[in-house]
Amino acid sequence: MFFSFKNFLKASVFLLSILVVLLIFGGISYYVIDKIQIKNNLMDIEEYSPISSLVVPENPTNKSKFPFIDVHSHQWNMAVNDLSSLVNEMDSLNMKFMINLSGSGFATFSGNQALMDLNLEKSLENVKNNFPSRFGVFVNLKFNNFDDEKFPSNIKKSLIDASNKGAIGLKIYKNLGLDLKDSKGNRIKIDDKRLNVIWETCAELGMPILIHSGEPSPFFDPVDKFNERWLHARQRPRSFRPPEKYPSFKTVMKEQFNMFKNNPNTIFINAHMGWMANDLDKLANHLDSLPNVYTEIGAVIGELGRQPIRARKFFINYQDRVMFGKDNYKKSEFDVYFRVLETDDEYFDYYRKRHGLWKMYGLNLPDEVLKKLYYKNALKLFPSIDSELFEQ
Repeated sequence: MFFSFKNFLKASVFLLSILVVLLIFGGISYYVIDKIQIKNNLMDIEEYSPISSLVVPENPTNKSKFPFIDVHSHQWNMAVNDLSSLVNEMDSLNMKFMINLSGSGFATFSGNQALMDLNLEKSLENVKNNFPSRFGVFVNLKFNNFDDEKFPSNIKKSLIDASNKGAIGLKIYKNLGLDLKDSKGNRIKIDDKRLNVIWETCAELGMPILIHSGEPSPFFDPVDKFNERWLHARQRPRSFRPPEKYPSFKTVMKEQFNMFKNNPNTIFINAHMGWMANDLDKLANHLDSLPNVYTEIGAVIGELGRQPIRARKFFINYQDRVMFGKDNYKKSEFDVYFRVLETDDEYFDYYRKRHGLWKMYGLNLPDEVLKKLYYKNALKLFPSIDSELFEQ
């Protein structure tokens, strides 16, 4: 069909007219909806931020009662950063030692083990030349050559080289068990026996392994009005794991448990309290069954602060198995950790609404439990840390 320039102009004007009408109609609709919401006092859940009228003692603190080790931190640019300002912030928090789990830095996302190893080497050099007593660095590994016949020997060499250069542990990221696949497109399971060379080599080297497996269990559940992490799903939808794309929470946790059990000579740190901080009886059974496993509290202080009676009992009963961790480093967020662990304050806010729409309560942990949580347990796992830093 012949389509003249004149017809083209007519069609363009017609479409433009429709677009203008839609924009006007849409604008009027949003205006009307907004007015209705104001009239009926309706608002989005993110807008609702009530100021509590409850009058109770408040004991916030920006510095921990005892010096501490953060066993779960991420400093992605450690290879090139001036660490002076970071050390000053650590001093203000009473943090005497930080473990950077991201030794390979942003090179981790390159998928190139040689580049990752180079970044690790530079990170270790930066620490050694500037603040050797204040930082520990973990090595990271690449798995996308999983089917290569040289994978076992290459991985073992990377671990040995890293240990010789000063790395004090290995960090396993959450893609293992979730979406990491082999060359055939099959998901690599956490308890795949072909990975045993990693766990066994770390046992030989005396290198603890901090492993992040899965996500909080609600991230695997339907995103509906019954999901207490619904706000998180709206703000960070990519964090959620729909069943058509991912294994179930139960499957991932079972694979991890099998791997722990099958490698009793390897020390593991089950990150984020193994995503069982919302079910401390289950975590207690987990630790009872696995004497080679420890855990840490990074990113789950919100779970602990909403159950102060049960959580306090757990920390007392398992005071030799839990360490302090924060995860993403942000100086202004540590105060909530200190307040939950050290005080008996009631009904105070967590620093990130999407992690839970509830208030926090202090556990008021005994001093000896605090000391073990803050530094004594970590000193047992990492004997290279200078214990004199913690003498008061």
